[in-house]
Formats: sequence, C-alpha cells, structure tokens
Amino acid sequence: MTTTTPRHPTTHDDLRDFYENPTVPVASGPSRTLRQARILATALGPPTEQPRTVLDIGCGDGTAAATAAPLLTGHRVIGVDWSQDALTRARTNLPYTVRGELTALPLRTASADAVLFSEVIEHLVDPDTALAEIHRVLRPGGHLMLSTPNLAAWYNRALLLAGVQPVFSEVSLRAIHGRPGKEVVGHLRLYTPRALREFVTAAGFEVVGLKGAPFHGVPRPLRPLDRLACVRPQLASILLLHARKT
Repeated sequence: MTTTTPRHPTTHDDLRDFYENPTVPVASGPSRTLRQARILATALGPPTEQPRTVLDIGCGDGTAAATAAPLLTGHRVIGVDWSQDALTRARTNLPYTVRGELTALPLRTASADAVLFSEVIEHLVDPDTALAEIHRVLRPGGHLMLSTPNLAAWYNRALLLAGVQPVFSEVSLRAIHGRPGKEVVGHLRLYTPRALREFVTAAGFEVVGLKGAPFHGVPRPLRPLDRLACVRPQLASILLLHARKT
C-alpha cells in the first residue's frame, strides 16, 4: 500500500472527510477476501432458482467484492457504502450498489442472506448500532462474515511486553506514534478473539467459526512465522469470523 498523509481531522465531519480521501486504503488483502468468500460459498450452497442476496457492507471501491464474486456466481452481490466517491469507483466492479449509513441501512428488514463485513468494524465510532443493523437486515439464519485485525496477534504480545504500542492501533489520525509503521488508516476499535466472539454473540449471532489469516504488512522475513500463527487464531494477525443470525 502507498503511504499517505491525510488532512488532519479535527471534528466528526473531518473524520468523514478522512475516509472520503481516495488515498486512504479501503480494501482488505485479496487472499483473506478469497478465504472469506470460500467459507461463505460453502455455507450458502449452490444457487437456487432464487439467487441469494449478499451485501458487502463498507464495500469501498468494490475490489474485495469483485475478488469474491467468482466464488459467489449465481448469487446477487450488492455493495453498500456511505462514501459517494467510493461507490462511484465501486460501480466499475459491481453491478449493484447502495449508498447508506451503518447506523440506518436503507434496506428492508430480513432482506439479505449474507453480509460481508471485511475490516470495517475497527473503523467505527458506534459498532453496536452497526451490528444491530446488520442483524436487522439479515434473514433468520443469515450469515455474517466479519474480518478484523487481532489486537492479540503474536507480535503485538511481544511489542506490549517491550512497552511498544501494538500494531493496528492508532493514537492519532495525523500520524503514527509509538509503534512500527507509517500509514494512518483510521482504526478506532481493536478486538481480541475472545472480545470479538462475546461482542458478536451479544448482538444476537451464533459464532460458527473463527479462523486466522496473515497480514500483508508483516516484514518479509517474518511472513512464514505469521502464516504459521494462523493455525491458532488467538495468535493470528487477522481474525476471520463466521456467524449466523439467531
């Protein structure tokens, strides 16, 4: 990814401007997008006469949904985002897009079969309302595929012991302080596997599975170790959670 220096946000409106900036990264890595799509394709099964509706909420420029689409052939993938600029770019990758806020999605209750929620929750001021809205728009038994960085990743445990700010965490929207890296991406919330399970369960979902995925930002010499850590989600860089609406 390209290192960026966004304009300094000072108000809620400026925070929105921060995410409207097209240079701020909006897509998760393609490898974990494909892993999520495979899990979801297996859960949905082959398309029936009536295609299933899959929402990519926080779709950004549509790159992740376009990556997942070949594995979801026959299903209807709809990109949802509040950023008009992101949706303009997403329309080159997706046939269906909807503009809407996560606090009040412009979708009917129980109208979707699955939701892709890829590395969005860590950016939210109000994740509780977001999960409540996702729960509302999903049909009973509908699938939630959520990915987010792991606060308890193997290297973060070592960094904390050394008194260093954990990777993925940000104390400022102006610059990175106290930890490795230079890129500001606007992380406001971080989860351990236990916290994520409890949070999703409290929102009315049943956790079906939790897997680990590697992080592209890990230095190349350490990437084999990062892939090995995925065997235990508690240590992995990225958490891939599959849950169903109860």
